[in-house]
Amino acid sequence: MSYSSLASMFPKKDMLGFVVLALILVVILPLTLDIFRLNLVGKYLTYAFVAVGLVLCWGYGGILSLGQGVFFGLGGYAMAMFLKLEASDPESTKIQSTPGIPDFMDWNQLTELPLFWEPFHSFGFTLAAIILLPCIVGYIIGVAMFKRRVGGVYFAIITQALAAILTILIIGQQGYTGGVNGMTDLRTLHGYDIRTDSAKYVFYFVCVFLLFCCLAAAQFIRKSKLGRLLVAMRDKEDRVRFSGYDVANFKIFVFCIGGVFAAIGGAMFTLQVGFMSPTLVGIVPSIEMVIFCAVGGRLSIIGAVYGALIVNFAKTSFSESFPELWLFAMGGLFIAVVMAFPNGLAGLYNTYAAPKVDALLEKFTAKKIPPSASPPSSSAIASKPVVATTELKAESKTESKIDSTAMPQGAIHE
Repeated sequence: MSYSSLASMFPKKDMLGFVVLALILVVILPLTLDIFRLNLVGKYLTYAFVAVGLVLCWGYGGILSLGQGVFFGLGGYAMAMFLKLEASDPESTKIQSTPGIPDFMDWNQLTELPLFWEPFHSFGFTLAAIILLPCIVGYIIGVAMFKRRVGGVYFAIITQALAAILTILIIGQQGYTGGVNGMTDLRTLHGYDIRTDSAKYVFYFVCVFLLFCCLAAAQFIRKSKLGRLLVAMRDKEDRVRFSGYDVANFKIFVFCIGGVFAAIGGAMFTLQVGFMSPTLVGIVPSIEMVIFCAVGGRLSIIGAVYGALIVNFAKTSFSESFPELWLFAMGGLFIAVVMAFPNGLAGLYNTYAAPKVDALLEKFTAKKIPPSASPPSSSAIASKPVVATTELKAESKTESKIDSTAMPQGAIHE
């Protein structure tokens, strides 16, 4: 990729936002927070994956999905299945009636590992499932909805119903999924204990790295021709369709991308927190994920990260004192965002702080006169306008002569 294409994809303003975010996540927070708080920040960042995907789907594509918890759960449960199988070796489960299977299967009187669990013995298959499974589910939903031109509020309600269906399915199939308790007691990843402080540090930086990979992919999409088409589809879908583009395919693509981002966040959530539960899949967490995006700014991928961090920090702080009132506070926050600052924190930054930052950048990057260059003398300054005026008069006379010789004589008289 050439320098000009990189410069067009990452302008100075966007690059400054990436650098500041990287300094906060990579330098400031690890140096100032203890491991417990840093692990909480890592947990918050897993929701930022979902918020970044929603910026592409909702902010640019106009696709409001209230079921992103489905994809978050698919990635989280895929990783949890691998970790659970590793923790359920015959030596560790020898006290069970059927050694070698997860404990919740033994409690529900299953005598062998279900067939669809077998491939998750492989870590490579698990990683592939985290990427491909949300793509397949997103493609099926997209084809069923967008090919029939279902959108707007109807699509939002359908995705919300899908989140509720998946939650009911997970709770109902307790012997296969762990039920309402989810998958707990996840211990090791290839023999590496994921519960130690060193592991939490490692997973935090892995989460930050993957988040910046997703941010770079989202930046590439929004700065490419596809990003411009998404904005055009959001504003004038019929005009884009009449121009010869298949709108449904673009919607399916960006919906699948948002699902993949959410699944990666779910997998990192399982690694950092050590469990996966159906409470992270349903309607309420899916709506909270939309609020993360709205608070940060549904047109800013960097703002989505800040929105996820700020809202989750507020949730942790507020729920410690008033746990029953948090849902009301979340609803009030969403109403305030819609009515007071619809473009979120990114909109407030662009309105108030961005002009001052731009002025400082221009002042910092302004070209200075080299110290070796001596200032012009007063006589030179005084004679310069005279020379310029003389040259302009000579040029005007020459141009008038050329024009008069080039035009016919009759045209002059006319």
